[in-house]
Amino acid sequence: MRVLVVEDDKKIASFVVKGLKQSGFAVDHAADGEQGLILAETGPYDVAVVDVMLPKLDGLGLLRQLRARRVALPVIILSARATVDDRIKGLQAGGDDYLTKPFAFSELLARIQALLRRASQRSEPTRLVAGDLALDLLNRTASRSGREIELQSREFALLEYLMRNAGKYVSKTLLLEHVWDYSFDPQTNVVDVLVCRLRNKIDRDFDRKMIHTLRGVGYVLKPS
Repeated sequence: MRVLVVEDDKKIASFVVKGLKQSGFAVDHAADGEQGLILAETGPYDVAVVDVMLPKLDGLGLLRQLRARRVALPVIILSARATVDDRIKGLQAGGDDYLTKPFAFSELLARIQALLRRASQRSEPTRLVAGDLALDLLNRTASRSGREIELQSREFALLEYLMRNAGKYVSKTLLLEHVWDYSFDPQTNVVDVLVCRLRNKIDRDFDRKMIHTLRGVGYVLKPS
């Protein structure tokens, strides 16, 4: 899952970006509204976190332009303004949720997860299943044939993306975009290393292997 954070306060931006990355999200950051608008219109984002008070173009202006251009990206507004009128203005401008500063990261994360559930069918499943492999998206646990598998956050994000695309080959570039950041060099071997680690955990103790490589194309998770 990929998140866009539009925030000009360096400390808040660092706090949010770091927390989201540790939670397994790929994250891009924009420090002003104009850059945020460009990224929101062109990037493959699943949700955006947008501050109200931004240089060049404020958060509400950014939202209005997105909605006028029919960009349906779910947006959580961040603001130090906590009055009912401020919240109403934010939601009327096109925001899907409104969180006031200061805030706990755990609450922001919960709101992002709720928005993602609503956005992908208006009822995204909380559990992914492929063959005997299961992924609990709320508790962030994985199991195969009932046996729990311990995954680090990046391994979990990689497995989630492969399971959402089960049966389809996914290129290294797509994995870099959705599991890492654009800043990674496409020639890097971080994808290969992480796939190897994940395969070791998912397939090592089972006769039927689920994660496969097609050289020059990418990786696929085969449910059967």
